[in-house]
Amino acid sequence: MPLARRVPKHGFTNPFRTEYAIVNLKSLAALGAVDPVTPEVLVDAGLIKRKTKWVKILGLGGIEKPLTIHAHRFSKSAIEKIQAAGGRAEVIGCV
Repeated sequence: MPLARRVPKHGFTNPFRTEYAIVNLKSLAALGAVDPVTPEVLVDAGLIKRKTKWVKILGLGGIEKPLTIHAHRFSKSAIEKIQAAGGRAEVIGCV
């Protein structure tokens, strides 16, 4: 019997999963005075490769300036840090 039939096959890869482009708050702090921060701005800054990919903002680092950030998902810590700086985290729909 061939080896490929003898070796067990494990796992499942969901072809319908949603993949996000991950952006940390410390990367947004380096953008400067850009308001609002949208996926198009992130593509122009080189933080993500395609604007058609969904964006998730994570709370690593921090921001000092109040920013309005538009993204598809936010982590809880990112929302807390954005609001503590006086900004807004706005969830956008599908692209």
